[in-house]
Amino acid sequence: MDHDFLGLLTTAGEAQITRLLRAGTAIGSDPRQVGRELRRLVAGYVGESSYRHDPAVLELLRQLSGELAASQHADGTYDIGNLHSPPDTAFLVQDLCVVWELLKDDDQEIAATIHEILAKAGPVLASGGVHTPNHRWEVSAALARINHIQPDQRYVDRIDEWLAEGIDVGPDGIYSERSSIYASAVTNPSLLTIAWLLDRPELVEVVRRNLEATLHLLEPNGEVDVIASRRQDQFQIQDVWGYLLQYRELAIVDGDGRFAAVAQGIERRSVGELGDFWAEVLERPDLAAKLPPATEPPTDFVKEFPSQSSVRIRRDTRTATIFGGTDFHDVPVIASGLSVNPTFFKLRKGDAILDSVRLAPQFFGTGHFHSEYLRRLSPSVVELGAEVAVPYYQPLPPERRTADGRYALTPDGRFYASMDFGERPRDYRTLRTVITVAEVESGFDLTFELSESEAPYAIELCFRPGGVLSGVDEIDDSGNYQLASGTGVYTVGDDRIEFGPGSGTARVRMDPGERYRMLNGSLVPAGLRVYLTGRAPGVQRLEIRTV
Repeated sequence: MDHDFLGLLTTAGEAQITRLLRAGTAIGSDPRQVGRELRRLVAGYVGESSYRHDPAVLELLRQLSGELAASQHADGTYDIGNLHSPPDTAFLVQDLCVVWELLKDDDQEIAATIHEILAKAGPVLASGGVHTPNHRWEVSAALARINHIQPDQRYVDRIDEWLAEGIDVGPDGIYSERSSIYASAVTNPSLLTIAWLLDRPELVEVVRRNLEATLHLLEPNGEVDVIASRRQDQFQIQDVWGYLLQYRELAIVDGDGRFAAVAQGIERRSVGELGDFWAEVLERPDLAAKLPPATEPPTDFVKEFPSQSSVRIRRDTRTATIFGGTDFHDVPVIASGLSVNPTFFKLRKGDAILDSVRLAPQFFGTGHFHSEYLRRLSPSVVELGAEVAVPYYQPLPPERRTADGRYALTPDGRFYASMDFGERPRDYRTLRTVITVAEVESGFDLTFELSESEAPYAIELCFRPGGVLSGVDEIDDSGNYQLASGTGVYTVGDDRIEFGPGSGTARVRMDPGERYRMLNGSLVPAGLRVYLTGRAPGVQRLEIRTV
């Protein structure tokens, strides 16, 4: 056993329990959160800890399990954001199954309460629907767990029905949601649970491929690149900590030193809620086996991910992401489940982090540049591009005219009007944008070529808060700067990112487009924002260097 690892989880878990006992939990709390609190408490109650068989912990376990029994609907589901929700119930059920497994020999009363909850939830999970790709695997894992406690062929049949749809993973190991949150917290652990309980080794291979891919998305500080995500994390900073047990399990099974190094890095940094893994390790002690000798994960590569149209480049402590895979050009709406982040380039050198580079032409309210493709011109030279065509409408043909002037309310692509747009002749103004990103010895050259129509544009570089900018002019006191001439520098400690040349003092605002402005929305990233401007048609080069 890896006693240092167990000690880390015990310390983290005891801190969670201390907070829970101090705060208590009000009746009517979110059932999923209550389930997670039960899992945290039971680990300390049955494990080798200062809270083992603690009366206060036992009392809170009884309170919370009783609360869950009382709030469960007659059909076996819970209201957790969504009403009578099978997938949200499945998240809760997974935690409750772990609690039951650990508590069944310590407190029969609580175990019986949870057993009854599971008996009511099983049939609805075996018949109810879902919303997202990862829900299928969460529900299947919950059914596998209930089946392990209360065997029922209906549960296995339903799992097989979902699995028969195929796992939504590309050849490059990226799931269809392209999300670090849902890969680490839902899909990977769910597939490993099904593989463990139902002996489905082919599912382990799916997770292995995703973990291989994630090795190339890791930043030196433990963050995971999420620019391509189709979910909420596309605009967030994500850490690799949620992958801990997945990397541990596959490192142990495969003897993979790279996976062991990632797991050890997570343990060493001790970020995130590591106590959440304590109960699962008590349930499956094999996850606490000693890791194989660590070997360094890849740190010098150019890696393309075709399923999300991105390229990752790493040279030791310098990493970059080039992204051309948004869904916005095909489905121009803003919603969870779509990739709409307009960032097309990111760069970091050690602690100096350029979180995003974006381009926004002022062209009929169409908003930021979103690439329609990613094309590799050479191993480390990438082309992105898009064409936006905006119509002017001609009079309706005679046969489409009405005497009362009442025409169908139709979309133009930016707005709606009672104009019967689809039946009108039209002529277009077109803006063609091509961006070439080329790696050079000490950084990258970004070349912007905008053609066909006239349009002012702004280039936005957003640096992570915590550093110092020099060589730029402050526009206001809200973190906005402009590079009018020469070279700008962003410095954090000994790490520097230099960028330029400046392009003049003309100011062009970053226009998020009609879809955002209509709802008073915003696409302003958090950080220190530096702007360069230009005017189409024309060519502009931005040199970014690391020191």
